[in-house]
Amino acid sequence: MIDLSFLDQPSILGFIFYPRKEFKECPEHGFDLFIPVEPGISIASRFYLGDSQWAWILYFHGNGEVVSDYDELSPFYHQIGVNLVVADYRGYGASGGEPTLTHLLRDCHKILRAVREELLTRRLRNELWVMGRSLGTLSALELASSYPNEIKGLIIESGAISMLRVFRNLGLPIYGKEIERIDQEWEEKVKGIDLPSLILHGERDSLVPVEEAQELYRCLGSKEKRLLIIPRATHNDILWVGFKDYFGAIREFIRG
Repeated sequence: MIDLSFLDQPSILGFIFYPRKEFKECPEHGFDLFIPVEPGISIASRFYLGDSQWAWILYFHGNGEVVSDYDELSPFYHQIGVNLVVADYRGYGASGGEPTLTHLLRDCHKILRAVREELLTRRLRNELWVMGRSLGTLSALELASSYPNEIKGLIIESGAISMLRVFRNLGLPIYGKEIERIDQEWEEKVKGIDLPSLILHGERDSLVPVEEAQELYRCLGSKEKRLLIIPRATHNDILWVGFKDYFGAIREFIRG
């Protein structure tokens, strides 16, 4: 795991994380799981079950989102024949603690293990793809790099090789040799990922420029990879602007 602890300072974390405490009642087609990550602190996750025989996407959301936001989006994943489980971060929704970059990378390992155990316990299909949107790219790349034999494939939406570079471009004053080292470590991590990969990105994304997606695609070590750039889409409307192509690409990727 790449060491990001020196960035876990209030002035920096306040720029990166935008936690919301909203947590709605679970819909009928779902169930919640609270995953202990350390004594007294658990992470909220929500499983959206469409069919017990479908595979699952383990989804890490963007920095201004929470699990409950996917109550209305999960049916679109069911329409393409895939179940969805969404995990929050510390301090988001009903999750305890405060978000940090270190915890984000550490907790995703425990989340993956807990999700797999829950699927086995409920006798659901234990086949997982991992997906990260924007900030969630950090968790998704961490897991894809660490568990190539447990994850079927990787999906990145509106992400980059090193989100630190994105934060810097947005005005976060993080520079120096330490940051350059971290950027290089992320690049090497990505080069070592050989899972089948799908990258989705908006053509007009001003928060994470499309060049970041192109660089991520170039560096991924996978021989089976696809980059889909959605015309006219920005960072926060990519799903709606490219709805048909967005879900069509995910459907074909999972089936393939």
